Amino acid sequence: MRNITVISGGMGGAKFIRGLLHGITHGLLPGVSPDARVTVVANTADDLWLHGLKVCPDLDTVMYTLGDGIDSARGWGRRDETWSVKEELEAYGVEPTWFGLGDRDVATHLVRTQMLEAGYPLSAVTEALCKRWQPGVRLLPMTDDRVETHVAIADPESPSGRRVMHFQEYWVRLRAAVPAEAVVFVGLENSSPAPGVLEAITEADLVIVPPSNPVVSIGTVLGVPGLRSALRATTAKVVGLSPIIGGSHVHGMANQLLTAVGVEVSASGVGLHHGARSAGGVLDGWLVDTVDADQVGALEAAGLPARAVPLLMTDDDATAAMAAAAIDMVS
Repeated sequence: MRNITVISGGMGGAKFIRGLLHGITHGLLPGVSPDARVTVVANTADDLWLHGLKVCPDLDTVMYTLGDGIDSARGWGRRDETWSVKEELEAYGVEPTWFGLGDRDVATHLVRTQMLEAGYPLSAVTEALCKRWQPGVRLLPMTDDRVETHVAIADPESPSGRRVMHFQEYWVRLRAAVPAEAVVFVGLENSSPAPGVLEAITEADLVIVPPSNPVVSIGTVLGVPGLRSALRATTAKVVGLSPIIGGSHVHGMANQLLTAVGVEVSASGVGLHHGARSAGGVLDGWLVDTVDADQVGALEAAGLPARAVPLLMTDDDATAAMAAAAIDMVS
């Protein structure tokens, strides 16, 4: 096995990919060549424009994590960060103040924005940024087109009874503490896969869907026209790992967003949401945590092969073991 493609969000996806690379480097993945190539197709629907800068949270989290520049305590942003720019903007009273750009991080956004304004597509910009970080993977944005996730919440003062905000405001400012009534993907249905994305799926030996948010990370990538068709058509096996353990997310706000789109918050609920490829979905296999072993029967009854294994990414060895279990399931 030489070509592995990972469909990724931010923190969860980045941690999984780091463990996957650890497994490849240390020979912990049976059947995988030590020179195997990993391609990451990353979510860009979390992207936003802030203070005139193009910010790509998931692309940067993957890039920083694999390039050893991430703030591991926070799980996002740069290590040893300072916040002078954020403090000065606040002193000027410039909004929004709820999303802070660190001084080191600003450099990335400045370079990205300058290249975009010069006419380079996001895929080319990402490739250029990765030349500095050397993440050990080919990192591809899901699309070069502008796509944004917005969340609707109740607002009694609005004529419609709702207020719609960018996903980042819902997550960063509100901390997902307010129930989400709907999730809206602006521009998604009119987007196109970025160069190399379809080939990364159709030419892969294996495609992995890691434990990332199934609605605003994996869901947006799969929502790019052509992506689901490519997953259904590829000769590679497609295996996923549940982000829900014991009826709740490990990190993030999957609970709130799954509820908003009408999906049961459970390991089996997410697996059936993605669906078995044999029944028109995208998966050939689904891993759940050992605490959810009682859900394996329902998944297999629906035509989706499933196994229960430990799914907590406590360190790179544990994560590599998860990747090995995913590979073993569909080998």
